[in-house]
Amino acid sequence: MDDVSCPDLISDLPQSIIEGLLTRLPIRDAVRTSILSSKWRYKWATITQLVFDEKCVDLSNDRCEFEDSLVKFITRALFLHQGPIHKFQLTTTYLQCCPDIDQWLLFLSRNDIKELVLELGEGEWFRVPSCLFNCRKLTRLELFRCELDPPPSFKGFLCLKSLNLHQVLVSPEAIESLISSCPLLESLALSYFDSLALTIHAPNLKYLCLEGEFKDICLENTPLLVAMSVAMYMTDDIAEHFEQSSGCNFNRFLGGVPRLERLIGHIYFTKYLSIGDDPGRLRITYNHLKVVELYQVSFEDMKEILVVLRLITNTPNLKELQISGSSNTLAAIDAPDLDFWDQKCPTDCTFKQLKVVKMTDMSGVPHEMEFIKFLLANSPALETMSISPCVYVMDGRINMLIELLRFRRASAQAEILFIQD
Repeated sequence: MDDVSCPDLISDLPQSIIEGLLTRLPIRDAVRTSILSSKWRYKWATITQLVFDEKCVDLSNDRCEFEDSLVKFITRALFLHQGPIHKFQLTTTYLQCCPDIDQWLLFLSRNDIKELVLELGEGEWFRVPSCLFNCRKLTRLELFRCELDPPPSFKGFLCLKSLNLHQVLVSPEAIESLISSCPLLESLALSYFDSLALTIHAPNLKYLCLEGEFKDICLENTPLLVAMSVAMYMTDDIAEHFEQSSGCNFNRFLGGVPRLERLIGHIYFTKYLSIGDDPGRLRITYNHLKVVELYQVSFEDMKEILVVLRLITNTPNLKELQISGSSNTLAAIDAPDLDFWDQKCPTDCTFKQLKVVKMTDMSGVPHEMEFIKFLLANSPALETMSISPCVYVMDGRINMLIELLRFRRASAQAEILFIQD
């Protein structure tokens, strides 16, 4: 019986489908498909997404040999590539200041690059060449451990929608100008910046993530912002700068974000918001805000408590609230201002939508307990309140639990979970 050859169904698939298959493979495996047959020799060369990492070449104990192999692999892949390259991603700890990266970026700037990710390792920082700023079609830019200096002639990335700068050396003026000159920017992430004072103008911004030592942050034009996460590290110099501030940080940061849906504030965030003169009632109500997470709130600081109350009492549709404490137990135990809850706390506030509350690192100090009492008494839809005591609180846990059980609950279905790790 004659052999019946099996039809090569995969090779005859439309190029768009084959490209989709090749894009899902590691770049090294995609290139290897060139040996399958003459039909496949250059199919990989037209994929529009090129993602390189240290798995592209065989690992070697000789660092110089490994770097040379990696550089040659990437250079050859770019040299043989045909057509536009929409995404280029390089993740490596070996090529911090390799001059070949400059040549790759020059090549990409001439090939309609839309997404560029450079994640380089520790060591001498890579200075981004000026040709990057000629990539007019960029929609996504992520730089890790680089030095960035836009030329005076740079007018902005007019198509950029996502910008992520992690541990990037750039002047405050340059970064503000970069942000404001990207009119379509929707997502912004800045992390590990030192002593940065920043004013953000981004009318289309929806997602914001900030992490670092910020001396000042002002959201001056961000009306469409829907989600933000902020972590602020505070040195002695920044703390002193904060104390000398006269403007109301709460208004400067949260006074112009009416569409906010999710807010996550990490270390020192509520401290930062509490600084400055408080002119009184907020100008806006957060009708869209449903999830609030605030970490390391100092319940011995009355200004921080006011910040939390001011935020949540202006959030009528709040559904989930998570707060962790960072009280100095010895300072907070005396609690000389317990009449604060009668004088400053709103009496006509009801959290009609609040269903889930998580309180972590609780010390059981008076102001923490008063805050929990306030939430229980004004949350008729509450389903679950979980409370996790601080690891340093051992002897007072029973007293904390007994006091919790005495608090009046507006919701008959509310379940209190006392979680002991």
